[in-house]
Amino acid sequence: MPLPVPIPVRAVSVWTEFRAFLIKQNVLALAIGVVIGAALNDVVKSLVDGIIMPAVAAVSPDPRTYEAMTWTAGGAVFKPGIVLGALLNFLIVGFVAWRLTKGFIKPEAPGPTAATRSCPFCFTSIDARASRCQHCTSEIAPIALP
Repeated sequence: MPLPVPIPVRAVSVWTEFRAFLIKQNVLALAIGVVIGAALNDVVKSLVDGIIMPAVAAVSPDPRTYEAMTWTAGGAVFKPGIVLGALLNFLIVGFVAWRLTKGFIKPEAPGPTAATRSCPFCFTSIDARASRCQHCTSEIAPIALP
C-alpha cells in the first residue's frame, strides 16, 4: 500500500506570487499603455486618412486618391500610396508618443553627489572619506567631512 503523499497547498502562495509579479513588472501600466496606444492609433489614422493624405493626393500624379497611385514594372503592380499612408501614420504616432513621453515622464532630479578628491599617487578620483585608493591601493589619510 503506497504511503499517502501530502498535497501542498500552494494556491494562496501562487496567487500572492502572481499578484506580486503583476505589480512588480508593471503589467497593469503596460496594459493601460496598450489600450491608450490603440485609441491614439485610431485618432492618428483618421487624421492621416481624412486630412493629410487627401492633401498628398491633390499634388500626386493621380489626383483621385493616393491609394490609386500605382507603378507597374513588368507584371508586378506596386502601390506606393498605401505604403506612404502607413509610413506617415507611423511617423505621426511616433511623434505623438515621443511628445507625450516628454510631457509626462520627467527625469529624476540628481541626488547629492559624493564628495571626491584626487589620489596623490595615481591622480584618479576617489571618495573623500577613503583611506586607500581603489585604483593603485595606496594608503591615503582620510579627510574629515563636515
